[in-house]
Amino acid sequence: MVLTDGYHRGVQADEPITILTVAREAGVSKTTASDALRGSGRVSEATREAVAKVAERLGYVPNGSARHLRKASTGTLGLHVPEVLTRSAYYMSFVFGVVEQAARHDYDVTLITSGQRRSRAPRVDGLVLGDPLGGDPVVESLMATGLPTVSCEHFPGARQADGVVWSDHAPMLARLLDHLRSAGAARPGLIVAGDESDWAASVHRGYLEWCAAQGVAPLVRRVSFDATGDEVRAAARALLAPEMGGGPASGGGAVSSLGDGAMDALVCAPAGAATEVAPLLREAGAGVLLASCVDSAATRLADPPITAIDLRPREAGASCAQLLFDLLSGTVPAGTERVHPIELAVRASTDPRSWARAGRAGGQENVTSLQK
Repeated sequence: MVLTDGYHRGVQADEPITILTVAREAGVSKTTASDALRGSGRVSEATREAVAKVAERLGYVPNGSARHLRKASTGTLGLHVPEVLTRSAYYMSFVFGVVEQAARHDYDVTLITSGQRRSRAPRVDGLVLGDPLGGDPVVESLMATGLPTVSCEHFPGARQADGVVWSDHAPMLARLLDHLRSAGAARPGLIVAGDESDWAASVHRGYLEWCAAQGVAPLVRRVSFDATGDEVRAAARALLAPEMGGGPASGGGAVSSLGDGAMDALVCAPAGAATEVAPLLREAGAGVLLASCVDSAATRLADPPITAIDLRPREAGASCAQLLFDLLSGTVPAGTERVHPIELAVRASTDPRSWARAGRAGGQENVTSLQK
């Protein structure tokens, strides 16, 4: 049987569409067809367009594996994320962003986590590091491979990635704290992870700078980067003391007691922390405003909906992957940094009336952008 509907009479119905098929249909050699489709070689523009039209009409799809082999490429990117991936909506969205951008370049993605110790470098063309933690031996070993590397946020260590996608977290936190002050909060507290993460360190620094500028004694409780719900709730109880009998907010990384007045707003930095403490604040009935440094479906659907900083993780992942492709192609030099814009979503949890009417519909969102 010979196809006649939209195809040349010489193409059989069961014939695989290869570069040879395209060359035969276009009336050129295999080398000319290949050069025309790759944009290389001495091929006239007319021939290039004719071959491209034939390839499109036939539905020709280049063999990605063969193309990467010719370019001495694996056709794969390595993606490293912290172990909290399995229970973090932020990192799942970040991963999807990397994978989607890689697919646009006909690349696969190999996931690497901190629990994987390797005796050799991964077989990939380059690496994306999602919020790398200082002191992580896997991150250290990956950065020592010599593979082109892009990190989301700076690496808090001596070595830096070839490219960095980062956000201005401290100014955005100041904007959030200004919003809390305008809502009537005079003494905001902060639950934050340790400084082994550049993001957490930036949030912590921004909070302390804001407190110093406002003449407010800081209330900080540190938790581990992968803090459990129990750990987060314990930190919140300590900051709420003496109302909840948690004792003074000292130890565990706290830098101040409550001697200068009770906490009337709480900012939770770790992903998921705000939704963990929301029921605790509701039960306490202390009228403490609540905000999160990481947005998610859970913060949007909480009762009341929680004001949060939207880090736009999917877009961040895509930006990291694109920067890595730009480094691999040589279109940008090593040391390139790009700023990823983030947003503040204001919701009912920072309305002083919200806790009294918890359970009702509300939480009209107001989004403002921060861009360099």
